[in-house]
Amino acid sequence: MPAGLVISAPASGVGKTTLTLALARAWRDRGLQVQCFKSGPDYIDPAFHAAATGLASVNIDSWAMDRATIAHLVGRGADADVVLAEGSMGLFDGVAACGVSGTGATADIAEMLGWPVLLVIDPSGQAQTAAAIAAGLRDYRAGVRLAGVVLNRVASPRHEDLVRRALADAGIAVFGALPRHAEISLPKRHLGLVQAEEQAEIGSLIDEAARFVSTHVDIDAVLRSAAAWSPQPAGNGLNVTPPGQRIALARDAAFSFVYPHMLEGWRAAGAEISTFSPLADETPDARADVCWLPGGYPELHAGTLAANTRFRDGLRAFAETRPVHGECGGYMVLGAGLTDADGVRHEMTGLLGLETSFAKRRMHLGYRLAELAAPMPGHQAGARLRGHEFHYSTIVAQPDTPLAVVHDATGAVIAETGSRRGHATGTFFHLIAEDR
Repeated sequence: MPAGLVISAPASGVGKTTLTLALARAWRDRGLQVQCFKSGPDYIDPAFHAAATGLASVNIDSWAMDRATIAHLVGRGADADVVLAEGSMGLFDGVAACGVSGTGATADIAEMLGWPVLLVIDPSGQAQTAAAIAAGLRDYRAGVRLAGVVLNRVASPRHEDLVRRALADAGIAVFGALPRHAEISLPKRHLGLVQAEEQAEIGSLIDEAARFVSTHVDIDAVLRSAAAWSPQPAGNGLNVTPPGQRIALARDAAFSFVYPHMLEGWRAAGAEISTFSPLADETPDARADVCWLPGGYPELHAGTLAANTRFRDGLRAFAETRPVHGECGGYMVLGAGLTDADGVRHEMTGLLGLETSFAKRRMHLGYRLAELAAPMPGHQAGARLRGHEFHYSTIVAQPDTPLAVVHDATGAVIAETGSRRGHATGTFFHLIAEDR
C-alpha cells in the first residue's frame, strides 16, 4: 500500500520543489518507486518530478477538476511505494471563489486525499516566530494534518537550536535543517524554473540535491510520517475530449508546454499524436486533421520563427482546410506579429490578426473560465472551459472575432477573449478541463 505525503510551505520561493525532488530521488536510489504530482496549475514542475523519479507526473487541481478526475489522476500512484504531491504557493493559498471541487489551494488536495503535510519553513530573520507560523498552519483547518517541518536556509547552529526548541514546545516534529550557505538552486527565467528538458545537467543537479537533503534531513522519519493510502475507484476516467483523431502537435523549445494529463486524455480517447518542430522549420503532418500549437517561449525564438518560411507557409496551407489552435505562446505565433523584449517586431504566421509585445512586460496570471462563443477543436459553442493563464506579453491588437467570454476566478470579465478567423482559433489560457 503506498504512503502519501504533501510538500507545502507558508509561501512561494521557500524550497518546495528542491525538497520534493531531493526526497523523490533519495527514495528512488533506495529502491522505492516514487510517484509525484503537482497541486495547482504550474506546468513546469511535473517535468522535474519525472526527471527525479522516472515516472510521469501530472497536475491535480481542485479549482479546475472534479473529484473523479483527481481520483483518476492520482490512481497512477496505486503501485508506488511513496506518493508525493508538491504544493503551490502557500498551503492555504487559492482563489476567493470555490471552483469545481475547491479553491485551488494545496490544502484542498491534502484534505481530499487524507495525506499529511510536510512543511518547508524558511526561518530567515526569525527564530521562535517560525514556530508560531507552523503552529498557525497546523491549526488553521481541521481536515488538514501536519506531519512535521523541514527548516531551510538556517543561518547557524544557534539559529537552528532556537527554532527547533520553539517547534518542540509547540509539539511539531522537525525532520531536519538545511544550512543557508549550501542551498541547492535550479536555473530560473521569467515564467519560473527553466524547464527540465532544457537542462542537460538536470540529473546531476537532482543527485546533488538528494545528497544534500539526505545529509541534513532524516528521510526515514519523513517516510514514516506519510499516511498509508488506498486509491479510490476512478469512475469514468479523464474529462478530456481530443481536438481530433490525428493531431499534429508543435513540440520544441518554443512550444514546450501542454498539460500532461491532456495528452494522456487525448491518447486514451483514441487520438493519434504526431509532433513537429517549428524551430527546425518543420510543417504539421499532412495526414493530421487538426494542428495544436501549445504555449512555451516563442518570444525567445521569435527571430528564428519569423525566418522559418517553410513552417509558416506549411501552417498557412494546413489552415486553409483544417483547424489550427494555439494556446498562449502558440496563440501569439498564430498572430500577425510579436515584438520581443528589445522592441524588435517579428512577423508571425498571420492566421490571426493578434499583435503582442514583450517590450513592456506585464504579468497576466490566474485561473480562467471561458464560455465559447464559437467552436474550437474538441469543444462546441457554449462549452465552459477551465484553464490557467500565465504570461508577460501585452496585447497591442486583438482585431478578430472573440472566441469566448472569459472570466477570472472572481467572475470579472477579462480582455483576453481569444480569437477566431477561418479555421484558426487561439486563447491565452491553457486548457485544463471542460465543465460537464
